[in-house]
Amino acid sequence: MDTNDLSLFILQLGIGLTFAAHGAQKVFGWWGGPGLAGWEGAMEHMAFRPARLFALASAFVELGAGLLLAAGLLTPFVAAALVAQAVVIVVHVHWRNGFFNARSGIEFPLLLGLGAGALGLAGSAVGVDALVGFAVGPSGRLAIVLGGVGAGLVALAVPRLNSRLITRAA
Repeated sequence: MDTNDLSLFILQLGIGLTFAAHGAQKVFGWWGGPGLAGWEGAMEHMAFRPARLFALASAFVELGAGLLLAAGLLTPFVAAALVAQAVVIVVHVHWRNGFFNARSGIEFPLLLGLGAGALGLAGSAVGVDALVGFAVGPSGRLAIVLGGVGAGLVALAVPRLNSRLITRAA
């Protein structure tokens, strides 16, 4: 293993396990997290409906994709899922608070999303993908990661669409 591979592996572990820890807060309520019921309430408050579906999807993306990223399994695909999650977190939750994390700004989720995207673009030189010979070419990795950005942007439209549907129904 060369130092570039070791560097990417360290990032894989750090970013993957950080996402997984945040997912575990949402799923299990660990480390002061809300648990699924509390996370569902937060999704309802943020106008993601059906709230249960979005709570489950977002929590398990963070937990599952975070663990898979740390293990280096299906790296471009799980990185894209985490990029999509980060896009929603950055824009929908933290954007209005500015940049710095101290004021609940975009700094932390932006860095996690950028790191996941970079790992998705690089592929996994150390991990399960490398052990089993799973590889996606550079243009494929780029398309997959950009698909994650697109999926995040689509998910951002959900509260706005829900708002319009509710307004029309009233």
